[in-house]
Amino acid sequence: MTSALDDRLSPVLFIPHGGGPLPLLGDTGHRNLIRFLQGITSDLGKPSAICVISAHWEEPVATITSGESPWLIYDYYGFPDQAYAIQYPVQGLPKLATRIFDLLKCNGIEARLDDRRGFDHGLFVPLKIMFRNAQIPCVQLSLVHGLDPETHIKIGKAISALRKDNILFLGSGFSFHNLNAFVTPNNHASDAKNQSFENWLIDSCTNPKLSPHERETRLIRWKEAPNAGYCHPREEHLLPLHVCFGLSNAAPARLVFDGEVLEKKTSAFLW
Repeated sequence: MTSALDDRLSPVLFIPHGGGPLPLLGDTGHRNLIRFLQGITSDLGKPSAICVISAHWEEPVATITSGESPWLIYDYYGFPDQAYAIQYPVQGLPKLATRIFDLLKCNGIEARLDDRRGFDHGLFVPLKIMFRNAQIPCVQLSLVHGLDPETHIKIGKAISALRKDNILFLGSGFSFHNLNAFVTPNNHASDAKNQSFENWLIDSCTNPKLSPHERETRLIRWKEAPNAGYCHPREEHLLPLHVCFGLSNAAPARLVFDGEVLEKKTSAFLW
C-alpha cells in the first residue's frame, strides 16, 4: 500500500464507542459523541484501510479477521428491532490481516487468522457514523484473554510499522465503563470518582513532561490510578487504548474529546 500521508505516520485514535447501538438510534445521551465522531474524520486524512481494536472481542491469542466480506455481529441485547437491521457492508482486507499476523509473529507474539468471524458493534457502530459510505476496507484485531496491559502495549508496538502505510488504527472502547453506574442516577461522589480517573488518564496520555518510560509505566499500572476499579470493574473497554499507546511509540496524545456520554465523563485521544 502507498501512503496518502507522505512521510507522516497515519493516525491512531482511541474513542468511546457508546452504549451498544444507541449512537445509531438517536439516543440523546450520545449527542456529544455523535458530533465528535462526525467531526474527527477531518483529522484522519483518507486512510486506505482501517484496523479496529474492539473491546468486544477476546481470544486466547491475538486474532485478526481475515475474511473478505465479514458479516455483522449484533452483540447486544434488549434493543428495538431496528438495532438488528443495521447494515454496514464494508469489505475485509485479507492482505492486511496477514501483514498484521506476520508482524506479531516476528515480534514473538502468538497470533491467529480467523476468516469466519464477523465485525462486532465496536467496529460498525462508530464507523457507520465516521465513514458512512463503508468504502474503506477493515480488519478487526482481538484483545487477548487475561487482559494484561503490558501484553496489549506490546501488540501495538509490534504492528507500529504499519503506520507508514496509511492505515487508520482505531481503538474502540470506553474510558469509563461501569455498567451499573450508567443506570444509576449521578451523585456528587460518583461524579468525583469518574472525574478523578479521567483526569489521571488525560494526564497520563497527553502530558508532554512525562518520559516515555513514565507514560508506559502509568498505563501498565493503571489499576493504581484514582478510582480505577470503580471506572473499570473489568478492563476490556480500556485496553484498546493500550494497543493504541503501543502503536504511538509512547508519544503524547492529543485530547480530542472531553465530554459526557450517558452522563459520564469520557475521553478520546489522537496520536
